Amino acid sequence: MFTIQDAERELTEAEKLNPGRWIDHSKATALNAKLIAEKVEGMDSGKAYCMGLLHDIGRRVGVVAVRHIFEGYYYMNKIGQPEIARICLTHSFPGKGSDTYFGTYDCTEEERKFLDEYIAKIEYDDYDRLIQLCDAISLPTGACIMEKRLIDVALRYGVPKFSPDKWRASMENKRYFDALCGCNIYTLLPNVMENSYENLPI
Repeated sequence: MFTIQDAERELTEAEKLNPGRWIDHSKATALNAKLIAEKVEGMDSGKAYCMGLLHDIGRRVGVVAVRHIFEGYYYMNKIGQPEIARICLTHSFPGKGSDTYFGTYDCTEEERKFLDEYIAKIEYDDYDRLIQLCDAISLPTGACIMEKRLIDVALRYGVPKFSPDKWRASMENKRYFDALCGCNIYTLLPNVMENSYENLPI
């Protein structure tokens, strides 16, 4: 598994290839995952941080939609990081519906079939759930209440018919980690209210 320094170096190199708001979103996701993992017995906060930092690493190739999960999966496997490769594929699918991506399926038919089979057969662990959760509460400016982030995504991609089911799955992830942490996870994260009050770009 990468060290934190290894993961940060990968993100720095990715930013040179494709700068954008996704870099700050990744950093926020990483910090939030680390802070939550620190409160959960048996979780490795450094591992959670690295996974959060690199969950969107496939965006290093340029401006893409679902293609980024495949590019991240390929790249992380290529450099010997199968655990992060897995996160690259699972982070976008709370609830295990491979047809619930917000955005375009800019992938091949073979890749789509692989994704369907992969998501159907895998058993999510707490790292999958944690990065899904932190992806759903992390704006580029930091942590926010989940509803704010869901609106952010809806403004950019619309509201497909699967949206309520995906929202419920994300909210269930939050309830799950609230229980593991013994508190509302928002109380663990910096500047939640400030970020939640900030106006979204439209």
